[in-house]
Amino acid sequence: MPPVVEARGLVKRYGAVAAVAGVDLTVEAGDVYGYLGPNGAGKTTTLRMLLGLVRPDAGTVRVFGRDPVAHGGRALDGVAGFVEFPAFYPYLTGRKNLELLAALDRGGRAERQRIDGLLDQVGLLDRAGDRVGGYSQGMRQRLGIAASLLRAPQLLILDEPANGLDPAGIRDMRGLIAGLAAQGITILYSSHLLAEVEEVCNRVAIVDRGRLVYEGTIEELRRSFGERHRLEPSDVGRAAAIAVATAGIDDVAEDGSAVRFTAADAAAVEALSVALGRAGIGIRSLGIDRASLEDLFFRLTDQDEAAA
Repeated sequence: MPPVVEARGLVKRYGAVAAVAGVDLTVEAGDVYGYLGPNGAGKTTTLRMLLGLVRPDAGTVRVFGRDPVAHGGRALDGVAGFVEFPAFYPYLTGRKNLELLAALDRGGRAERQRIDGLLDQVGLLDRAGDRVGGYSQGMRQRLGIAASLLRAPQLLILDEPANGLDPAGIRDMRGLIAGLAAQGITILYSSHLLAEVEEVCNRVAIVDRGRLVYEGTIEELRRSFGERHRLEPSDVGRAAAIAVATAGIDDVAEDGSAVRFTAADAAAVEALSVALGRAGIGIRSLGIDRASLEDLFFRLTDQDEAAA
């Protein structure tokens, strides 16, 4: 079976500016795939090319093995979602908007029971009879997901679906996405909310200045930077000196009441523990200081330097 989404060497230029400069992506069936990058990194342009809304200047796109430009709408069978923000008729109710979309897409009206079920799934059933013009941005985002689910998609593409949501809404969105993934829907999820991506995505791609800087699992990304250990000893200075002298222990640094370091393997950590014990240095705590996705994102995209 081909990947659900496969992009190779995608390039899109606007004049002298390369919005996307040679991006490769592979989304496998069942993935909840996070697509991350700073503002202006080329995320939305990439999604538009995946959906055939923008023609790439170079490279190839395949969605379920089909080219969305060459095959038009047929390539997007089983695909739903929205890019940037979902659009609705503001003078119609949430339910009427979904009924209209169902009629346009399927040539007939969806059963009201099914539409109400989708509205309930995204937490909008109690506002289904209100005009969309009175909805908040977060409510429109949730209505966009309900509209996407009308198609019973195999692939759901969501561009910043948590925009405009309060903390409770973000929590509910997280649960919704996890539930959809459990149903076997493949999800391509573009977002700047790194903590949410870390919670729900099994694989991520990070793009910066139009170029892909990482693709893989978050655990693989952590390992690529080297997991740092954090030791809280009874004597920081002596413990740091012993760590420096221990084979397999590197990048030793004192940090307040702790010593941070990288280790070649578990045996190196064990050897350090034994050496500290022989030196009469107590160990208050010893563990792995796991970098968050946000930390790793900043390292890859140099956002801290850009902010400075």
